[in-house]
Amino acid sequence: MTLHQIPNTIKTDSFWMPFTANRQFKKAPRLFSSAEGMHYTTVDGRKVIDGSAGLWCVNAGHGRKQIAAAVERQLMTLDFAPSFQMGHPLAFDFAERLAEIAPKGLDRIFFTNSGSESVDTALKIALAYHRANGQASRTRLIGRERGYHGVGFGGTSVGGMVANRRAFTTLLPGVDHIRHTHDLTRNAFAKDQPEHGAELADDLERLVGLHGAETIAAVIVEPVPGSTAVLPPPKGYLQRLREICDKHGILLIFDEVITGFGRLGTPFAANFFGVTPDMMTTAKGITNGTIPCGAVFAHRKVHDAMMIGPENVMELFHGYTYSAHPTACAAGIATLDIYKDEGLLTRGASIAEYWRDALHSLKGLPNVIDIRNCGLMGAVELSPRDGAVGARGYDVMVDCFNRGLYFRMSGDSFALSPPLIVEKSHIDDIVSILGDAIKRVA
Repeated sequence: MTLHQIPNTIKTDSFWMPFTANRQFKKAPRLFSSAEGMHYTTVDGRKVIDGSAGLWCVNAGHGRKQIAAAVERQLMTLDFAPSFQMGHPLAFDFAERLAEIAPKGLDRIFFTNSGSESVDTALKIALAYHRANGQASRTRLIGRERGYHGVGFGGTSVGGMVANRRAFTTLLPGVDHIRHTHDLTRNAFAKDQPEHGAELADDLERLVGLHGAETIAAVIVEPVPGSTAVLPPPKGYLQRLREICDKHGILLIFDEVITGFGRLGTPFAANFFGVTPDMMTTAKGITNGTIPCGAVFAHRKVHDAMMIGPENVMELFHGYTYSAHPTACAAGIATLDIYKDEGLLTRGASIAEYWRDALHSLKGLPNVIDIRNCGLMGAVELSPRDGAVGARGYDVMVDCFNRGLYFRMSGDSFALSPPLIVEKSHIDDIVSILGDAIKRVA
């Protein structure tokens, strides 16, 4: 046993943790030391079910030796190669593999290193696209309330989570937001997509009227917002949003960092809802969470509009040192092999109904005010304590961790989305532990 496997001996001062109440956490750290399949193992040897696929990224489950072997081979063969005016074969192979599973037309792949970088990349491409088309006045970017699009200045600007924006007063100018779709009055405890709210897409028409269509470059939305605890779109909402964008020449961007790679029982949410955007941002499940990597899927019309001017001139002055990193590409190709061989990009469809019914069995427990689901995504929302938003949710989260369940907490809501290898017995355990914790903490 190493020092770091012995509880309460690790020094916690130096690591400034992201999206964490650092002082609270460091008083009683929750530490994982290893993982395999559906479970983490804590430093004191307890098994914990992974109820959120890490951070929505470990779609094929933990400890995949096939990916590890691919990464090791690549590091020993070609550890780094630049993508600026140079290349390496794996980058092109990986892009072709991704294009094969993409919605029709979205087969031009720009590699990034994270969801945040994918979002900022897509926003910049949108601006450059309109400029190349002679519509340089289209500079306005539209996000949605309660949306999360990473932590870059672009993603934070179009994002609609108040706490993520409040401390950073200097954000991008020329950004506006349409209304969110969360409606507890009409849609509480809806199963799958809510019946009410398609008309909320018309809020984009309000912004067109306010700013003028000729000023708007793109609208970015998550098909199913995840970080605000799983908000499935009302029936017809995304279709209506697509229609409005087409009407006014506005690019539609789907942020599929969470929903991509099988999360809804289809390769992408665009497939699930039957709506094809002009660009998709991805990351997370693209390498099963093993090596940082992301990708923007751009429609051919967007890509081809940029292929103008002399052939020796760069078409897009944008990129990253680690774009198409050889090791990330190796991990991504191995991940796609697993998805294909085990049918994981569509497996969620076969277990989604069981998942839905299990989650909704928690209806009626103390303080449960809503339950939502879509594919293998789900959320349970509790009423907050008076004057202490998030306190009840935190207590439930800690109770579950101590009894063998990890999930992503968002205020007083719990976002659940297990690896795509989940079995019915795992779902039973997840719901049982969560239900018991809700009863105890209430």
